[in-house]
Amino acid sequence: MTTVTRFAPSPTGYIHVGNLRTALMNWMIARKAGGTFILRLDDTDQERSKQEYADGIMQDLEWLGLTWDRIEKQSLRFDRYREAADQLRGAGRFYECFESPVELDLKRKKLLNMGKPPVYDRASLKLTEAEKAAFRAEGREGYWRFLLNQNRIEWTDGILGPISIDAASVSDPVLIRADGQILYTFASSVDDIDMGVTSIVRGADHVTNTATQIQIMEALGGKPPAFAHHSLLTGAKGEELSKRLGTLSLRDLRAAGVEPMALLSLMARLGSSKPVELAHSHQDLIDGFDLSSFGASPTKFDAEDLFPLTHADLQTRSAADMADTIRALGVPDDLAPAFWSVAKANITTRADLAGWWDLIANGAEPLVDAEDADFVKQAFAMLPPKPWTAATWGDWTNAVKDATGRKGKGLYRPLRRALTGRDAGPEMADLMPLLQNVRLPA
Repeated sequence: MTTVTRFAPSPTGYIHVGNLRTALMNWMIARKAGGTFILRLDDTDQERSKQEYADGIMQDLEWLGLTWDRIEKQSLRFDRYREAADQLRGAGRFYECFESPVELDLKRKKLLNMGKPPVYDRASLKLTEAEKAAFRAEGREGYWRFLLNQNRIEWTDGILGPISIDAASVSDPVLIRADGQILYTFASSVDDIDMGVTSIVRGADHVTNTATQIQIMEALGGKPPAFAHHSLLTGAKGEELSKRLGTLSLRDLRAAGVEPMALLSLMARLGSSKPVELAHSHQDLIDGFDLSSFGASPTKFDAEDLFPLTHADLQTRSAADMADTIRALGVPDDLAPAFWSVAKANITTRADLAGWWDLIANGAEPLVDAEDADFVKQAFAMLPPKPWTAATWGDWTNAVKDATGRKGKGLYRPLRRALTGRDAGPEMADLMPLLQNVRLPA
């Protein structure tokens, strides 16, 4: 059987690191098996779903190189959902309800006060047609629940292991709202059957959904896929991250300079028993992926961990790889290889290159401590004329050393700071030949 997985975001916002974890796992499963990866836009909520978010989701996945084999939209499948709803009605597994949100809330509170689980009491199953007609006459619109078989729902989860949920402890899920909106639990079940999905990885917060969806799929005559539920992300100190996920959108991380392979490398290993290490290609990610290595414990995520990986990723790049970025700074093509060679070890993100080119092209404001002022003035008077070569730094500092008696840190650090306006950076022997302008100390 061909492996088929899917990533099914709702285009009601931009995707974040939590979404990416789900997308990446499903993508790797499909690619490792030579199967099919579907991007399915769960856009049944017509009010909140926006084309700009759908476009943004696709742009983010393309930026990461997570290509899909086909795209599906739930908004094009409403007729199919109505057909499936009729099938469930015919099988006696779908029933209409009329309680208001206030009435349902009162029922929940009463059960909780009695120390009982807040499970729906199935009161609507007892309604006569006359009673339903009376509710409609009052202006109430019916909504539809799926009638669960109240036995145990069991499956072997790809991450959590054997799962057993007593369906009697779960409310019959609402599948169609009173306004006619098809809800996720129903649409997703129909789609997964129709699209031949064989494997689903998603967050641990969906375990109860999975239990009910297994029964929905079986009631529709389908075979449930293999399920796995990954751990949820927390902050670096174990704090709840869900409320902050909106600030960790992929487009924000991209704007902060995070490289695609750095982000993928972290998310491909986070929460597993394998160490996080930089992958050099998508194939490296796929080859190193093992679903069984992931655990159930909450997983700490710290966005700062992305920047050492971004630095490491950039160190693997050649000047040719970086040509567009370097050219955009105004670096002449003939200087690009040398510029990249001296700058790359001293950057965290691509944006840091601009500061180094500005130094080379325009010079830097000299940094001179008061106690070094006379020494720097004397040293700059001995500065050889251009053009400077790789030997210039050594020749100059040796001459200054002989003239002043300074050596070591007391010699090199003040001269670096006066030339570059920085305390650290590339080897000065490599940097000096590139400097087009030098600002003289006052």
